[in-house]
Amino acid sequence: MRPRNRRADDQGMTKRVQESLRSPDTTASTLEPPTVGRVDAVDVSRQAGARRILQELSLSVEPGELVAIAGGSGAGKSTLLEILAGLQPPSAGQVRHDGVVRGARVSADSRIGYVPQDDIIHLEMPLRRTLRYAARLRLPAGTSAAEADRIVEETMQDLDLVDRAEVPVRALSGGQRKRASIAVELLTRPHLFFLDEPTSGLDPSTAADVMRLLRRLSRRGVTVVLTTHEPAGIDRCDRVVFLARDGHLAFTGSPTEARRYFGVEDLAEVYDRLAREHTPQIWAERFADSAGTSKAPPGSALPSVPPIAATRSDLNRTGMVRQWWLLTRRNVDVLLRNRLTLTVLLGSPVLVTAMMATLFQRGAFDPRSAADLGPAQIVFWIAFAGFFFGLTYGLLQIVGEMAVFRQERLAGLSVGAYVASKVTALLPVLAGVSALLLGVLRALGRLPAVGWDVSAFLFVTIVIEATSALALGLLASAAVSNAAQAALALPMLCFPQVLFGGAIVPVDEMAIPGRLMSLGLSNRHAFEALGRDLDLDRYSATLPAMSAYGDTFHGGTGASLIALASFAVALTLATVWVLDRRSRPGASRR
Repeated sequence: MRPRNRRADDQGMTKRVQESLRSPDTTASTLEPPTVGRVDAVDVSRQAGARRILQELSLSVEPGELVAIAGGSGAGKSTLLEILAGLQPPSAGQVRHDGVVRGARVSADSRIGYVPQDDIIHLEMPLRRTLRYAARLRLPAGTSAAEADRIVEETMQDLDLVDRAEVPVRALSGGQRKRASIAVELLTRPHLFFLDEPTSGLDPSTAADVMRLLRRLSRRGVTVVLTTHEPAGIDRCDRVVFLARDGHLAFTGSPTEARRYFGVEDLAEVYDRLAREHTPQIWAERFADSAGTSKAPPGSALPSVPPIAATRSDLNRTGMVRQWWLLTRRNVDVLLRNRLTLTVLLGSPVLVTAMMATLFQRGAFDPRSAADLGPAQIVFWIAFAGFFFGLTYGLLQIVGEMAVFRQERLAGLSVGAYVASKVTALLPVLAGVSALLLGVLRALGRLPAVGWDVSAFLFVTIVIEATSALALGLLASAAVSNAAQAALALPMLCFPQVLFGGAIVPVDEMAIPGRLMSLGLSNRHAFEALGRDLDLDRYSATLPAMSAYGDTFHGGTGASLIALASFAVALTLATVWVLDRRSRPGASRR
């Protein structure tokens, strides 16, 4: 058998995407039965530590169905949805997509779309530009820019967003932002579409619009599964799965059958009955008994054919280098459009430089007395300024777009390309502010007149230190859960750099634990390297106050620069590792 032409397959997929966008909105009865899009959960359950949050259950979703998973808080709706979508593995049992056993996925699969509650789209850029970046990252390698743009335009038209194409996402209404998030996932036209609370926080009219959109998708053959707690939305679905507390299956069937089974007129009353009457175990047993003695509800019968082993997706993903370039361009675009970030990027170096120019007098490098520590103090705060620039830039980068990152990771994004793009976008800014700092301090007489070679060494030292601090900031931003935690991390990461940097207390006078701690701090190595570049060792022998620094400024700068570069590499790799762990199936999404 001849091997398949992958490029031709990917181009064929792109063509099918375009054709599906132009398909008419017909009723379900006029469509041929879809051949793909079936989901089967076979005896699945989920354990979280000692607690079982989803009890053993089995159910099926037919191709082209619109299914709601409903229940009160703590019923396990989102857990079941993520298991069905393959975002986390069941503790027991199997999930099958079209008869294929699905493990928890972390790589690209164009057949599956998932929209979490959080926005999965950058808020700063106009909608059209945001979707174009998403299309270039998600569509198969080899898709031309013109084809990607055409898919974006047709997707916006399909979701009634064309008139909002040039509006920043932040300025869209709640319903429009939800449709924008849906648009991102629809760019590859998945057969299976999962949404977590798509109408949460929307007014009734807007929520109804979103449900009508999902109904149109199901009529076109897309299998749609969503979680909801709103009865009005349930009524628009083909089938509803009610979960009782702690993940017990209380019912699955049509909304009409649910009313008859629970003996209610309004589906809102089902929530009250599940919460107040009987125990979750009794509700599950009652439904199991009713399903076993009566006609099985639609979609409840599991296929009798043996499961097929999972295979890798044949989607030819965009390469790592291409991803890095696209992400770098997008990062620059986002930075230029985010006023808060831009203010921090430009304002903090100006403020720090102004404070240093105000704090130190002209000629501070010319000691006036035996107790003068001016040269060491200036060098230390220059080193700390470089650290502060890099750290604050890094802390802003990842935590605010974690939801976007997770979705793009599912679409095949390389974690290494993502982190590298952050460094690439910010490194020129760090180089610019470092040059500004040194230039202003030299012009104002806070630094001595030195040759171009020394100035170059000073510049390189600060840039390498700022890069290591940037990597530390990215690591912290990847590890925390929200912006408030990132703000708390700033002083916690800065204080050790000040206290153990070797200026306030010279390294030779520190206790042994302090000396060991200082070895892992970039500010100490930058302080020593800058002091050696400026030949501060000459003051150690002539000024009694400077003699406490001993061998701090003695020798070359090579070891210090190697230490700083090693910190940058190690912290960048640690960031990649943390992000990879946080985006794995089953990882906490907080």
